[in-house]
Amino acid sequence: MSEATFQEGSVFGQVMKSEHEQVVFCYDKATGLKAIIAVHNTVLGPAAGGTRMWMYKNEAEALNDVLRLSRGMTLKNSVAGINLGGGKAIIIGNSRTDKSEALFRSFGKYVNSLSGKYITAEDVGIGPADMEYVSMETDYVSGLPESMGGGGDPSPVTAYGVYLGMKASAKKAYGSDSLEGKKVSVQGVGHVGAYLVEQLTKENAQVFVADINEDNLKAVSDKFGATVVDKDKIYDLDVDIYAPCALGATVNDDTLGRLKCDIIAGAANNQLKDENIHADACKQKNIIYAPDFLINSGGIINVYYEIIKNYNRERAFAHTEKIYDTTAELLKKADEENINTHEAAIRIALKRIEDMGRLKTTF
Repeated sequence: MSEATFQEGSVFGQVMKSEHEQVVFCYDKATGLKAIIAVHNTVLGPAAGGTRMWMYKNEAEALNDVLRLSRGMTLKNSVAGINLGGGKAIIIGNSRTDKSEALFRSFGKYVNSLSGKYITAEDVGIGPADMEYVSMETDYVSGLPESMGGGGDPSPVTAYGVYLGMKASAKKAYGSDSLEGKKVSVQGVGHVGAYLVEQLTKENAQVFVADINEDNLKAVSDKFGATVVDKDKIYDLDVDIYAPCALGATVNDDTLGRLKCDIIAGAANNQLKDENIHADACKQKNIIYAPDFLINSGGIINVYYEIIKNYNRERAFAHTEKIYDTTAELLKKADEENINTHEAAIRIALKRIEDMGRLKTTF
């Protein structure tokens, strides 16, 4: 059957367009599990990426999200210099009300059925206790608590990488990588966002924060003295750096008309609503966009050393420090080739996959 047979918006049309190796739809009537596992590319190794639990509007939105996220993991793992391919999973449901041991163990059985082609971990809406249930049914789980021999919370490492990418971007924009006195707006102060605020305040940056969770805002404001702003006004602040650390697509037609910043550098995945249109728009507005899949790769770097059974936190931080130089390299590449920074990062990632593809086949 030819590719032309499938409409662009169909399930198979979406999968073929994104060039995924495998997409698994998981359903279990007894537990209510509705999940999708997407394996994008395994040239560099088994596909690795977290599982997200979210109440999607419909199945099409869920599929689109997992396809985008898994492709992003391919790019992230490649540009981070680790031997993992790209994959992701989503569970459709309310993370506050729909969780159960049975649901996560059912999901674990689906992960196990892939025989190591996909290795899961935590993501939005998923916590360590949930992954413990998954691990009861499969060994292909990472990011487990230290008490279970895992690497523990990867959030500090993720935040550190974002901080370094931000500093490399500041070096390009201002001639110095110092963030002292710089105004930084952080959208989303969950685990990673809070650690990023800590890094920024240690360097005496002036930090503004917004979040839909009032408890998170109070905790960060009380601990670090960050200024709380309304979640809808975060885009209108006159700042040096905007750091999106919540869900994706916050860099779009609307926000780019409102943002007053020199740099966009944050922890969220898929920050560009349309990676071609909005990466070019950043370039045209002379905003330095630090590609999310590069600077937020500290978390998967931390997980990688757990996966290869050679974990220690110091080694994960040492590897994450390379994000500074890689960010500087891609900013230079973007200038030299007159392309946007997102495209420069993609070219770096794809070149490594192409080079390694000559040496081995898929996982």
